[in-house]
Amino acid sequence: MVNDSGIIHAFTIDGKGSGSSLSGIDNIAEHIENEHLAWAHFDANDANTKTWLEKELDFLDEIIVQALVADETRPRILQFEHGTLLILRGVNLNQDARPEDMVSIRLWIDQYRIISVRRRKLRAISDIREKLEAGTGPKNSGEFITLLINRLFGRMEPVFSDLDEKLDDAEEKVMEQPDTELRQEITAIRKQAILFRRYIAPQRDVIAALRTSDQPWLSVIDKRHLQESLDQIIRYVEDIDAIRERAQITKDELANALSDKMNKNLYMLSVVAAIFLPLGFLTGLLGVNVGGIPGSDMGSAFLIFCGMLVVVVIGQIALFKHLKWF
Repeated sequence: MVNDSGIIHAFTIDGKGSGSSLSGIDNIAEHIENEHLAWAHFDANDANTKTWLEKELDFLDEIIVQALVADETRPRILQFEHGTLLILRGVNLNQDARPEDMVSIRLWIDQYRIISVRRRKLRAISDIREKLEAGTGPKNSGEFITLLINRLFGRMEPVFSDLDEKLDDAEEKVMEQPDTELRQEITAIRKQAILFRRYIAPQRDVIAALRTSDQPWLSVIDKRHLQESLDQIIRYVEDIDAIRERAQITKDELANALSDKMNKNLYMLSVVAAIFLPLGFLTGLLGVNVGGIPGSDMGSAFLIFCGMLVVVVIGQIALFKHLKWF
């Protein structure tokens, strides 16, 4: 629950993987200010959050506070001598939400304090809280950020796999039975890929910069974990680019298939029209209501004329086949 300061929950971290929940605004502020690692998680939608940050973390630059509570953010990193501002995004797995509407998490992290701010619920934060309560959580700031990044990126893979499977199904439908309704489906897939890349590609640069930083709370092992996360996010970006390109190619193939289908239908209509064109000429010519029409006095003239039309049709078909028109 969010209290009057905008704090959702707060923990002290004992360095052994356990966390003790903090309650009371004064108690939380005291632990945030001392030299024992503490984590406070805030709701940016609460107007009191900014006030509390400005009051209790007065050593932070105004730019940092504004970035923590901003309405819209993009993944980025801003490093200082005593800490780092991080803004990351994870897929939106909240109920009735679209995964590509990615959820931001904003962090100020240094050796003794972790301040995280969100506007919408993020499961990766809940995972860390549960681990601290179970005694298997991060032991320091470095482990906290590597665990958070691992959880953020780990939940992306099933979403991208599902998007890839949808594209596979669309490609199969295009090959087997192209239909105009597939255009909307393919466009939706490509739009999702574009939205994912908008926020995931910058995170590649964020993780790369964090991995090479000289922050004292990042150990060699932490940087190795960050390297694994960097490799993972690079692969995601490549997969998203591949999905986007495949979607465009599939859309082009669908347009070509529909165009071929239409051209085939028009071709068949043209052949039929070509066959009936001389027949129409003959029937029109012999159907004029003037004297001198051949066979007007013969009882079998109609049958003879029909036979002539059949011969004309057979002759046309033979000619078209010889010319390889069909």
